Amino acid sequence: MNEKDEMKSDMVRCLASLLMEQRPNLSMEQALSLVFNSETYQKVLEDETRLYYQSAKYVFSYLQQELETGKIG
Repeated sequence: MNEKDEMKSDMVRCLASLLMEQRPNLSMEQALSLVFNSETYQKVLEDETRLYYQSAKYVFSYLQQELETGKIG
């Protein structure tokens, strides 16, 4: 696994953790499912966006908006 892949994996873990903090009733499996099935996750995977270089809370704001509105910010 290269450095970019590690950063992307870490971002997913952080996003799931932040979701669980915000929604205590979510299990880790449910939180990961929400992340993996989001457009935000697809953007994190794209090297061009460089979202994996941003803070987890910054990227989480996109995920929150997507989950609330169905659209990524």
